[in-house]
Amino acid sequence: QVQLVESGGGLVQAGGSLRLSCAASGFTLDYYAIGWFRQAPGKERETLSCISSSGASTYYADSVKGRFAISRDNAKKTVYLQMNSLKPEDTAVYYCARGVGLCSNNRYNYWGQGTQVTVSS
Repeated sequence: QVQLVESGGGLVQAGGSLRLSCAASGFTLDYYAIGWFRQAPGKERETLSCISSSGASTYYADSVKGRFAISRDNAKKTVYLQMNSLKPEDTAVYYCARGVGLCSNNRYNYWGQGTQVTVSS
């Protein structure tokens, strides 16, 4: 079955970095766009980034542009989110999801369980 498993979250000081991984199984990652999202307590889920199936196209929300970088290694069946210059307001549960068509569709049909990122001030 389709599975997405996030890892790499943790506790980091403001200004620090983390790299999240999204390991895919049960489908051919090469064919799908993958998105990263986050949800903080009491807030709506926020779309952070998306990468096309080939990796040629990427999208970033304004809130993370210039600080976060999405990448993928289809051979390793993994998508990454490099997060730099982290701020306390980046604290949230981070999720990856499999896209339906292009990133521009903004539709996703399979989700991981999430990984907690906590940024201390």
